Amino acid sequence: MNKLLTGFVLGLVVGVLYAPDKGSYTRRKISDKGNDLKNQFADFIDSLAAKFENAADEVEDYAHEKAEKIRTENI
Repeated sequence: MNKLLTGFVLGLVVGVLYAPDKGSYTRRKISDKGNDLKNQFADFIDSLAAKFENAADEVEDYAHEKAEKIRTENI
């Protein structure tokens, strides 16, 4: 995944740098693409964190259910 992302970014930068546009326009395009990638990465991290939180909640609920079951069996 890391190599794929690195290759994508390098290809994007090389493609933009060799484009026949004005320097200021090219720099703006690079900045925009960088911001887009940053936002996509932030969204990915947020979704990953949400998945971990959900998994942790499920494990916690499972542990509480098993603990309650053990308590009721010992009564």
